[in-house]
Amino acid sequence: MEIGIDMKEQKKKEISLKENTFFNMLKTVCTIMLPLITFPYSSRILHAQNIGKINFGTSIVNYFTLIAALGITTYAVRECSRVKNNTEQFSQTVNEIFSINIVSTIISYFILIGCLIFVPDLKGYTILILIQSIPIIFTTLGADWINTTMEDFKYIAIRTLIVQLFILLAMFIFVKEEKDYYNYAIIFMLSTSAANIVNIIYRKKFCKTKFILKMNIKKHSIPIMMLFATTLSQTILPSIDMTMLGIAQGDVSVGLYSTAAKIINCVSQVVISIAWVVIPKLSYDFANKNYNRINDMLYKVSLLTVTVGMPCVVGINVIAPELIEIFGGHEYVGASSCMQIMTITMAIGFIVNILGNMILIPSMKEKQFMIACVVSVGVNIILNGIMIPLWNMSGAAVATAVSSFVMILIATLKFDKNIHIKNLKKVFTEVFVGCLCIIISAWIIKMFLNGIWITTIAVIFVSVVIYAVVLLLFKNEVALQIINILKKLLFAITKKNCH
Repeated sequence: MEIGIDMKEQKKKEISLKENTFFNMLKTVCTIMLPLITFPYSSRILHAQNIGKINFGTSIVNYFTLIAALGITTYAVRECSRVKNNTEQFSQTVNEIFSINIVSTIISYFILIGCLIFVPDLKGYTILILIQSIPIIFTTLGADWINTTMEDFKYIAIRTLIVQLFILLAMFIFVKEEKDYYNYAIIFMLSTSAANIVNIIYRKKFCKTKFILKMNIKKHSIPIMMLFATTLSQTILPSIDMTMLGIAQGDVSVGLYSTAAKIINCVSQVVISIAWVVIPKLSYDFANKNYNRINDMLYKVSLLTVTVGMPCVVGINVIAPELIEIFGGHEYVGASSCMQIMTITMAIGFIVNILGNMILIPSMKEKQFMIACVVSVGVNIILNGIMIPLWNMSGAAVATAVSSFVMILIATLKFDKNIHIKNLKKVFTEVFVGCLCIIISAWIIKMFLNGIWITTIAVIFVSVVIYAVVLLLFKNEVALQIINILKKLLFAITKKNCH
């Protein structure tokens, strides 16, 4: 009887993991679809110089967003996941972390205003940066990490979809001329802020969130600051590139580089979003030393990451010039070689995500991950200083790829011997064969077809079909699961039509 109950419970958890993964990936897709849909339009309206201004302002605001957030989001999900079955402890932990976040946000704004007043290079960007900084406030007040802790990914996805639809409509109404880049900044500010404003009301279903003076700083400060250093380092890698490019080469280089980075980030964020689904579960299992479940979960996540992520890396690489021209216009084509280099960083990022966000942080080894990230940033800054003057934006892309690889090397030191991810060699083999077929098919298509749109569509369609066939021949678990889902849907539709 107990075995039957355990099997039902395990099956329920597996279904929950699948559903949460679907909804979190849907949320991420919704988040990235807004810039993906609007950027081809806005880049042609605003042109590279104004796009460069917006992205330079964003790169500056990112630093203050990090100061406000510290390492709180990741830390809050981990700590609250450990006590969420205890209502009193959960409520106390939430209010302590929320109060610390409010204080850090106030400090961040004081520093930001000081920089806008006293740093001459920011004078021309004051209004733009103030607009772009508004989401800092609402991100703190929204405390979306509570929903992540409670694994309420369905609400997060639906909320994001509704907000993005309104924002998409606003983009085409209010951005019509080159001078409308302020409107563009306001719209993207609203896309982040609106969801968090809704969340201020919604999160009350889980607990009452309030500011308290007894924040238990002694308990929270050290891990929060370690995760802050980690998050700062992870975020600073792309931001430091744009900042140093903006200073050394000007707005146009930033506009080209950021266009390539935007396309890469749109795809990588979908794959990396898997981590936020499993972090609450992994944090709970690491706290209880349940390594059987940990290893099983890490295998499933790694399988999905490699199977979905690697063909994206290869696909972007083979049609980089076409993608750049479609999403940015002809004046952005110069960034295509830069984007091809960025795909290396994208692939490395998938590994870093598994090592850091899914193993080291949930297992409370944030110090090791912090060291890896901080050293990586140091390497990135040094290499940027050397390579940007030599190779402009391509130099920045190479610097980021090398520094990301350094992060992996350090993160794997003193690796937990209880972690054993099975069958990865088989997964990499079948994915490698599939990716090789993508490269060959894309090369053949480009030989016989002309035209950006028809070439891009043909390469994507043929690549997806060939890759799927290869995976099915190897009996890849992800491919077989998708086939089973499609069979169930087809059966359900057929049965409904029969009735």
